[in-house]
Amino acid sequence: MAGTVQAHTFRSRDLVGGHVVVDLVNTVTARDAEPVDWLDGYPRLLEWAALTGEFDPVVLGDLRRLAETDPGQAAAALERTRELREAVHDLLTALIRQEAPAPAAAVGRVESHWKQAAAGARLTVRGNTPLLETGVETSGLDHLHDELALRALDLLRSLPLERTRVCPGPRCGWVFIDRSRGGRRRWCDMATCGNLAKGRTHYQRKRHTTSRQDPHRPPGGQ
Repeated sequence: MAGTVQAHTFRSRDLVGGHVVVDLVNTVTARDAEPVDWLDGYPRLLEWAALTGEFDPVVLGDLRRLAETDPGQAAAALERTRELREAVHDLLTALIRQEAPAPAAAVGRVESHWKQAAAGARLTVRGNTPLLETGVETSGLDHLHDELALRALDLLRSLPLERTRVCPGPRCGWVFIDRSRGGRRRWCDMATCGNLAKGRTHYQRKRHTTSRQDPHRPPGGQ
């Protein structure tokens, strides 16, 4: 991803993807303009992970202590997570655009990250569901990367393509799964991109009406 890295305090409004892996993809904003990466360090990744509610707080505490002990390895683990994020983004957007066949480079990169994660995972059965799970004892600082890589494949295999979209808002480009009852959601969040679009539409309509009423009036009402 070409772009800048910028500190960001994550809030619940940043989690609009409908799946934790999609929310990871959305830790880059303004993909349709000048991309900004909000993961400016491993502690920020832990902050984001805690906000999702998808990871054990005790495990996140263990990872925080490991990162403080070995910041170099933490930075390397963050970079691998970024690489996973971009691989999933490229494959997701290709699937949304219904590219056939799917781009081999994106498929290969997702496969590579999944294999890394699966190599240290163990098979468990919860109820009647077999699962691959990782732990800090085997993955170390790559634990979040490995969990997200395993979940990414689960997501891609069951992706509801007819409800998976890219937000058309300016300086956005976030991906989301529309889980609304009607399935007509257009924006990542009506409170942000949706309201901005409504405001622009209202302004353009008002300007057009004013122009028709007074064709000699200069733009901007001067």
